Amino acid sequence: MCGAPDQAVALPPGTDLTKETVLTGRVLAGGQPVAGAFVRLLDGTGEFTAEVVASASGNFRFFAAPGTWTLRALSRSGNGETVVSADGPGLHQAEVAVA
Repeated sequence: MCGAPDQAVALPPGTDLTKETVLTGRVLAGGQPVAGAFVRLLDGTGEFTAEVVASASGNFRFFAAPGTWTLRALSRSGNGETVVSADGPGLHQAEVAVA
């Protein structure tokens, strides 16, 4: 069993979005959520940083540092990626389309 937190639940109590950078979003295929996709977080140089499994509704979340990040989703429905620029603390949302 994976020890990753449920990606569909609200942010943990005490999360301070004035100080923390949170990357969140959904994995979609044809506009529909993709459950169980592996979502990888790659830093600005393309190096692997972290991975989570998308929730039943395709949701994922990472706590990261400010910067430019690539979100790469791998699933049975296909693969896809998007780049997110998190200029500073706050909630930064993105969708990753897979095909």
